[in-house]
Amino acid sequence: MSDNRLSVFKTYKLYVGGKFPRSESGRVYEVTDSKGKWLANAPRSSRKDARDAVVAARKAFGGWSGATAYNRGQILYRVAEMLEGRKDQFVREVADAEGLSKSKAAAVVDAAIDRWVWYAGWTDKIGQVVGGANPVAGPFFNLSTPEPTGVVTVLAPQESSFLGLVSVIAPVIATGNTAVVIASAASPLPALSLGEVLATSDLPGGVVNILSGRTAEIATPLASHQDVNAIDLTGADTALAKELEIAAADNLKRVLRPQPVDGDGGGGTDWTTDPGTHRLTAFLETKTVWHPTGALGVSGSSY
Repeated sequence: MSDNRLSVFKTYKLYVGGKFPRSESGRVYEVTDSKGKWLANAPRSSRKDARDAVVAARKAFGGWSGATAYNRGQILYRVAEMLEGRKDQFVREVADAEGLSKSKAAAVVDAAIDRWVWYAGWTDKIGQVVGGANPVAGPFFNLSTPEPTGVVTVLAPQESSFLGLVSVIAPVIATGNTAVVIASAASPLPALSLGEVLATSDLPGGVVNILSGRTAEIATPLASHQDVNAIDLTGADTALAKELEIAAADNLKRVLRPQPVDGDGGGGTDWTTDPGTHRLTAFLETKTVWHPTGALGVSGSSY
């Protein structure tokens, strides 16, 4: 076989509505590794791409939020299975993106897959943690149950291109929300490859939409978008986070603010630690229902 075969370079595309469009603007930008070596041209998303992603996320919300929590868990576990099967690809992309050795990148990818499995297990359990029966005076049942907030914009961490990415996407969709994800500006390739995994899993198109490009350019219209219900500012620096939070107030979006250690856009966060449940509960609403218990017999006893 000839050693002079033509190399086949991968074309990275956006993931919107279960499909792989290029940016409608036709723009791309160069993605380089930690040493400045060219890796690929990634799509540079526009405001129109962001609006299209919101439309896709809203369209998918009814079916995804209406699915049983157990079914969502099954689908998320299927994604983890497929990530396991493509581990070598993600190890290579994470090593390039974050300047890690192959062994360290493999540990990061393993942790990301484990994190995805962990959140898959929470889909049918979080309701018992944050919901339940409330004691009230009177012959009533009073029940509180969690419900997803809706369409959530997620600014992925800038430095943790895969483990951090998984850590902010999985809890949003595990609880029945749909997501518009803005990938790390400098290291978007693992996120765009994740879109390929999601497309070939059982996850309905539109549940997760992945955009690459300049974070502020994409996030600004999403923060003020009237059909976006919440925003996770993890990947924003201090100045951008403040600007987006002001824009988000226009339609009373839920806002998950970067923690103090996230001030550099996520690089200060140790994503390997126990994530807890705060990202699961950040984008949940609580619905409380009252129902009369009724009375039995002449004694007036109730059930």
